Amino acid sequence: MSEGILALLAVIPIAAIFILMVGFRWPATKAMPLAFGLALILVLFVWKTPLNWVLASSLNGVVIALKIILIVFGALTLLFTLRESGAIAAINRGFTSISPDRRVQAIIIAWLFGSFIEGSAGFGTPAALAAPLLLSLGFPALAAVMVALIANSTSVSFGAVGTPTLIGVGSSLNTPEILTSLAENGMNYSEFIHQIGVWTALQHAVPGILIPLIMVVMLTRFFGEKKSIKEGLAIWPYAIFAGLCLVVPYLAIALILGPEFPSLIGALIGLIILIPATKAGFLVPKKTWDFPEKSKWEKNWTGSISITSDNDNTNISIFKAWIPYILIGILLVLTRVRTLPFNDWIKSFNYVSPELFGTTVITEFAPLSIPGIMPFLLIALVAIPLFKMKRKEVGIAWGESVKRIKGPFIALMFAVPLVRIMMQSGTNPNEYLSMPIAMAQSMGNIFQGAWPMVDSFVGALGSFMSGSNTVSNMLFSLFQYSIADNLGISHIITVGLQNVGGAIGNMICVHNVIAACATVGLIGVEGLLIKRNLIPMSFAAIIVGIIGLLMTYIWVPGLF
Repeated sequence: MSEGILALLAVIPIAAIFILMVGFRWPATKAMPLAFGLALILVLFVWKTPLNWVLASSLNGVVIALKIILIVFGALTLLFTLRESGAIAAINRGFTSISPDRRVQAIIIAWLFGSFIEGSAGFGTPAALAAPLLLSLGFPALAAVMVALIANSTSVSFGAVGTPTLIGVGSSLNTPEILTSLAENGMNYSEFIHQIGVWTALQHAVPGILIPLIMVVMLTRFFGEKKSIKEGLAIWPYAIFAGLCLVVPYLAIALILGPEFPSLIGALIGLIILIPATKAGFLVPKKTWDFPEKSKWEKNWTGSISITSDNDNTNISIFKAWIPYILIGILLVLTRVRTLPFNDWIKSFNYVSPELFGTTVITEFAPLSIPGIMPFLLIALVAIPLFKMKRKEVGIAWGESVKRIKGPFIALMFAVPLVRIMMQSGTNPNEYLSMPIAMAQSMGNIFQGAWPMVDSFVGALGSFMSGSNTVSNMLFSLFQYSIADNLGISHIITVGLQNVGGAIGNMICVHNVIAACATVGLIGVEGLLIKRNLIPMSFAAIIVGIIGLLMTYIWVPGLF
């Protein structure tokens, strides 16, 4: 069977997701089982992947889905615990004192606080924390998720202390052939990965500076009373300044320290600069922007989670209310930085399965490495004595968390195995390319010399499917390196564009959309969110593509 036909067949499950969720507004709980069924038919009867490999990859997908569900459950439990304790009310007062402008609040929380959490933990954690926090401030649930997903992009390539770059790219390109090629060009593997990190950061720079502005323009366009982009553009000096607050230290850290810390330290420096500047009124518009009255909100704006609490404990200080989030940041840094002993300690509690169903597929479960358990649930427990909560308040918080997990549980139990069987379809007697590689290879054949322009879209496709920039890089880094070899263009820039695309793709990543919606009680709007977030994702990817073309053919054509 030709590569073109394979690519067309491979795209069927992905097209089904888009058509059902974006076109027909199906909820993920219905669209994902159907898409999984289509993928299963193709894998078994077209690719003819052996049944034991399909079962193994499906089971592996179920375990990964459980990890994501635990993140959502932990985020929900923390949110409801803080709500019932009265801490959320105190946090609301604090943000209102910084600025009552919703655009400013979105930039501080989704862009900078979210980037700090991404740099620490990654894997969907920022949206799971930022969206509920925005909800608690009075944002419509749909708006909270939309801006949290848009903001969680630039920082993703260096999320979880550099995992997408160090593990996603690093584990894929560490082959004898590449090591030999590097040696011939006077470079060792560590230098190569460091350079990919540097050029990834450079390619992120321009869209990264613009992301806060794009985010608030989307906010005012879809959730303002006037539905106007002008109200978002009105804050452009502040938004650009906020972009620079992250991107400038982010670039410097990538160049000096490497891929582990650009997002983590860059966001922390950004917060230290932006919050005092905002309090001082620096570049903050005099005219405050807010959402319309709740009576005017559209029906799909709100979720089923209420942020009002019977226990508005005004005695809780703003600092005390923030202690759970401060502890989360500290614990994430202590346990995720690979050079600290705590990282090895939490990884030591790890179950690794035997090879599943006679394949080489294994699955592992390290409970303390899952942010939903450590630190989310841990800090939710710490909050009980910290805020002197009553048994009834704790029962309400935990009980509501259990109720909210049903929808995302169903969707993720089909979405993740869907991706895993597509990825594993390359194991077949006909030696067909796996479904993702078939799609990417077909794109490569079509675009050829203009490849840098579409390179990042392949990375975004990988993230949309797999839910992870790390997995997208594992899927496509070697493919991208081979494309660069065939076209005679820079390997570093080409793989860097893949890394950037995987990060941008987080805006529309199905897993993250489902998980973030669950944390604010939204059901059935996943397709609408993907449709809207395609706008900023495509805009950012086009900018990156233009930069990639200029770098490849004009600015640094001789770069390895």
